[in-house]
Amino acid sequence: MIPLLDVYKERWQVASDPVIQPGLASIEQALEILGNPEKELKVVHFAGTNGKGSTLTFVEAMAREYSLSVGKFMSPCVVDIHDQIQINGVAINAQQLDAIFQQLQEYGLSGKLTDFELLTVVALLFFKQQQVDLVLLEAGMGGREDSTNVVTPIVSVITSIALEHTNFLGTTLASIASHKAGIIKPGRPVVLGEVPQEVQCIFEQEAHSKHTSIAQYGREFSVTPTKLYESYTHTSIGLSIDQLSRQFLGTHQGKNMALAITAFLQVLQAFDLPVNKEKIKQAVSKAKLAGRFEQVLPDVYFDGAHNPASIEMLVQTIQQQFPAQQIEFVVGLLADKDVDKILSMLEQVSDIFYFVDIENPRAMPAQQLLQKSNASKKSVVKDVDALLHTPINSKKIRIVTGSLYLLSEIRQKITRL
Repeated sequence: MIPLLDVYKERWQVASDPVIQPGLASIEQALEILGNPEKELKVVHFAGTNGKGSTLTFVEAMAREYSLSVGKFMSPCVVDIHDQIQINGVAINAQQLDAIFQQLQEYGLSGKLTDFELLTVVALLFFKQQQVDLVLLEAGMGGREDSTNVVTPIVSVITSIALEHTNFLGTTLASIASHKAGIIKPGRPVVLGEVPQEVQCIFEQEAHSKHTSIAQYGREFSVTPTKLYESYTHTSIGLSIDQLSRQFLGTHQGKNMALAITAFLQVLQAFDLPVNKEKIKQAVSKAKLAGRFEQVLPDVYFDGAHNPASIEMLVQTIQQQFPAQQIEFVVGLLADKDVDKILSMLEQVSDIFYFVDIENPRAMPAQQLLQKSNASKKSVVKDVDALLHTPINSKKIRIVTGSLYLLSEIRQKITRL
């Protein structure tokens, strides 16, 4: 469900296939009809269970610090379809989208692609037409059969592995790792985050079969904090960058920063640009992303954690940043997530929950979430806007979490976008 996508589909009579079909055949055929725009782009490709968006954002900040024009394709949206496709931080506008959809209609692509495949084609065609220097492409689900996996990137980045989308990717870490490893391309370097030991060999075997090597966090590169956690030092083979600071909260974001720096070194090589430590430090200090422990109102934070691995990071960040405050959670979840585990993890740091409905067919009703919760203070809230604008005392913090779709809906209400 991509907000406003249907508006453009209906306006230009471009239908989509409602059934997700495994494989890349459909999107490859569509791109061939359009002249293979993806082959003219310099791309960094991101996959992983958690951390893709933050890592991508760090890379974007560094590229723009070097005055490279940057096309960015991320999902899900913050507000609607427009913000998923950006150049230099500016979302594609209605006129530009209309022009692309008109082309899709004229080339007879109606009914040949799913919604996400359609959006991927739109992004690649737009970036090619705008002649951006660098494209940052985030996989939507998995990797090997994800519609974004039609590119040959400068570098592939795989941030993390945990159980997710088990109905499509399989119910084991090995199956999910195999999907993520599918973005590794012949002869193209790979940057890998911390992954469970049991799936390490999957990435190594994929890299070996593709005749390339892996730079992995904790092995070829790492990041260490100063004693007071005020700054960090990035260390890799032949390079050390100290006094790195960032706006992203949580120790896990330090690892994402390290992944991004390591990947960006490959970008610099591809563009034959020198390593400038000051530019890198400036960039990571300015990087920020909506929905990653983002303060949106006084004492109200948004965090897009939506699976046990990211919820664990959220809980750790809360314990680090707000050890003395009482936490109130505003929660909405999709039914295909590990709802019971997510709720039990959140209940480690709070006993106050407000459950809300998400306008998404995959969502679990708020009343059902209420029934599953073991919190002593819990309720279903219909007017989230009113709740979030209700003042609370300085010893309390409200955190909205559980789904990026939820954050998108609420953001529109509280900011009147």
